[in-house]
Amino acid sequence: MRIKLLDWYIFRNFLQTFVFTVVLLVLVICVIDYTERNGDFLSSDVTTREIFLVYYLNFIPYLANMLSPITIFIAAVFVTARFAAHTEIIAMLSSGVSFRRLLMPYVAASILIGILTFGLIGWVIPDANKKRIGFENQYLRNKYHFDGRNVHMKIAPETYVYLESYNNMMDVGYQFTLEYIDGIDMHSKLKANKIVWQEDTETWRLEKYSIREFKDGKESLRFGDRADTLINLHPQDFGDNYSRHETLTLNELEDHILLLQERGAENIEVFLTEKYERYTYPFAILILTVIGVVVSARKSREGTGFKIAFGFFLAFIYIIFVILSRNLAHVGSMGPLVAAWVPNTVFSIIGLMLYKSVPK
Repeated sequence: MRIKLLDWYIFRNFLQTFVFTVVLLVLVICVIDYTERNGDFLSSDVTTREIFLVYYLNFIPYLANMLSPITIFIAAVFVTARFAAHTEIIAMLSSGVSFRRLLMPYVAASILIGILTFGLIGWVIPDANKKRIGFENQYLRNKYHFDGRNVHMKIAPETYVYLESYNNMMDVGYQFTLEYIDGIDMHSKLKANKIVWQEDTETWRLEKYSIREFKDGKESLRFGDRADTLINLHPQDFGDNYSRHETLTLNELEDHILLLQERGAENIEVFLTEKYERYTYPFAILILTVIGVVVSARKSREGTGFKIAFGFFLAFIYIIFVILSRNLAHVGSMGPLVAAWVPNTVFSIIGLMLYKSVPK
């Protein structure tokens, strides 16, 4: 019974401190963000209701998740350092509770936070990001114009598309070509002066087109003025990719990665890194919690403030590792899976070394 009360005492204090830290940091950053963006809000045609209920309501969960490596670490450091300063850690160990057993309520709380975080970053936050980024695109960023020329794209294993140019404001492509090639043999080639997206039927309208087909050594050619066709190509393929990986739920992210792989796209590393980081996030929370407890469990002359400052330092080092690994993955210098696990692996080793140095 005494152990259960002790577990609940640590568990409750840790979660309360974590929630308080998240709320405090989020509020501070939101105030700073509002101050910086106030000029943009005033110069745009946006209501106060939209600012707070569309932008900030969806910005808060994104911000809370982004800060979680710092907040979980600081919460663990603050709670444990306070226990140590009040000689509670010594009393717990003197009563026969091992240090490993002392970690259990922290681990249980971090697992709970990790599960909730995985659900949030997998489905809830991406949906919130759709609204937040949509707000930014409408009111805070310049209008996006697709300026690509001579666009080549693979839309199926044996199907290739070419566009001389595309107008994303009108969803119109010019000098369109669709080729079906099996190995080195071309089976058909469709050319159109213009293709126009039909929103109601989700098809493309071909204007002034010709279809050339090759079959059994013979060639046929036919022309047409207008026809609607369904192909694996959408206006989103020419849209603004600003933070697009953050707006996809885990299921949508998997589907989008498969689509990019089928097309042989070159920017797939961004989405693969995003996918693997979402799976490693709960492990990062557990690792940082344990390190936070280990570095602050010993009573020191420097006091609680020094340990909190040291906790901030280690948390920022972890974030630098994450950002560095992510950037290396985006440019292709490191595999996305490796990049997602490098920070956790390095800090796991650091945590193990620190754990061995703590008096048990």
